[in-house]
Amino acid sequence: MDALLQDIVRQCRPYGALGKVANYIPELSKADPDKLGLCLIDSEGSMHCAGDWQDYFTMQSVIKTLILLLALMDSGIGRVRSLVGVEATGKPFDTFNYSDQALTGANINPMVNTGAIALCTLIHGETYGEKFRRLLELTRYLSGDDTLEVDEAVYRSEKATGNKNRALAYMLKAYGMVSDDADEILECYFRACSIKANCAALARIALVFAHHGRDVTTGEQRFAPIYARYVNATLMTCGMYDGSGEFALRGGFPAKSGVGGGIMGVVPGRMGIGVFAPALDKKGNSLAGVNALELLSEALELSVF
Repeated sequence: MDALLQDIVRQCRPYGALGKVANYIPELSKADPDKLGLCLIDSEGSMHCAGDWQDYFTMQSVIKTLILLLALMDSGIGRVRSLVGVEATGKPFDTFNYSDQALTGANINPMVNTGAIALCTLIHGETYGEKFRRLLELTRYLSGDDTLEVDEAVYRSEKATGNKNRALAYMLKAYGMVSDDADEILECYFRACSIKANCAALARIALVFAHHGRDVTTGEQRFAPIYARYVNATLMTCGMYDGSGEFALRGGFPAKSGVGGGIMGVVPGRMGIGVFAPALDKKGNSLAGVNALELLSEALELSVF
């Protein structure tokens, strides 16, 4: 297995020269486009890694997976479904070109910025600082890494340049979809996107989703199986932005990408996968990362279809 991963990293590292690191968040533009790390953990708890898997990067949109999970745990499926839908938008992740008729819960999903910002309001906590603290604790808990923390430089960069997200938050308020203070919601959201992780942390989180919310190493049920099914189904249809259908065809398992270059892959009943490669394609997905997952899926027959 280790030899397979090393070979995949060798084959896919050149894709870094064909993509571009995110530059709309200035701090992310400093990433090395040649980086590529890959880590998987199987149902026996065995971990196999290659490349730059120990490097830390900000989770960015990968955290939307846990925003959705915590909203489900705190507020239930009914509340979540009343606020956001599950259909792919077919639009870029940060789009705000909704018509008056289109900005409804049914037309956004938890894996685009609009939906994730809205779902922050369903996380329990007296303040948005407390909501974020609980989200960070959940991330540490599921990853088994108590050292995970916010990259303060990226957070400040996101906050300083996040005007599209401000527009989305105020649109949600204008159309009555959220009632809380938009700036407070965004404080939680910007900090959430700036949580640092590595490939191993993503693989551990994914492994729990792959086993219906159960930690296979301890036997502990971390969250209800119904929430794992909900999240995994949403990742399958929406997790790779407007490239989700293509990845379903070529990769064939639930996955969530982020513009920091991370991808978390969930192979139900089999394994969790973490990938890091910061050079992105035109849809905001890691170019080398997607290709690495496709090669891995082909080699190990990971497609659920």
